[in-house]
Amino acid sequence: MEWKVGCIQMDIAYGDPVQNFKIAEQWFKKAAKEKCTVVVLPELWTTGYDLTRLDEIAHEEGENVIHFLQAQAKKHSFHIVGGSVAKKTNEGVNNTMYIIDKEGKLIHEYSKLHLFQLMDEHLYLQAGEDETMFTIEGEEAASFICYDIRFPEWLRKPVLKGAKVLFVVAEWPEARVDHWRILLKARAIENQSYVIACNRVGKDTNNTFAGHSMIIDPWGAVISEGGIGEELVIGNISPDKIGEIRSRIPIFDDRRPKYY
Repeated sequence: MEWKVGCIQMDIAYGDPVQNFKIAEQWFKKAAKEKCTVVVLPELWTTGYDLTRLDEIAHEEGENVIHFLQAQAKKHSFHIVGGSVAKKTNEGVNNTMYIIDKEGKLIHEYSKLHLFQLMDEHLYLQAGEDETMFTIEGEEAASFICYDIRFPEWLRKPVLKGAKVLFVVAEWPEARVDHWRILLKARAIENQSYVIACNRVGKDTNNTFAGHSMIIDPWGAVISEGGIGEELVIGNISPDKIGEIRSRIPIFDDRRPKYY
């Protein structure tokens, strides 16, 4: 079965969840008109990197975000890879992604494992320890957040369990856009998996963000790529063909993990 995937490459109103909910709602309407199967938001899409105010603007247990995404998924009958948001708990704040299916059910939650010290994440956020895998449209997929893609062993883990589609959400800076494009292609090729990567655009007080959301096939070919402005980046993928692709170069059969 072919999926039509839409990455919402949006600018983010800094530290303003109310405004960002409104922005996201408009993008969901556009994705519905395009008849997308799966719609993806960027990292920290409700607040941006307004880390110093997270005690004030983070979402208590993520409840209002979950309810919003559930309503949008049911309304438009598409699955939502809900970017990530600042989830406030009794233990602190996590950078957390929610996956909602087209019936409006919360099917997966993942909190970012690798915190990016260059943007002070370790000072304001807690690292997650969650499983990355989930099932969507009957196919195994996995979820990652931004800095995670610099750790190939982390992305390989769910692939060894059967994941065929790797979703990445990010606020990746323009200064390292070349790294973004190269790393994503490498992760697709080495894992013989689709990579769906949604990045934000625009600026905050410290950074300009790269955009260039990408949909990449298991050979590393770019199906679709955004520019540096706001847009819905759309591409079609066929996860059910992964088995045939992996049989051509059987890297998973040829692994020798006892040596590494």
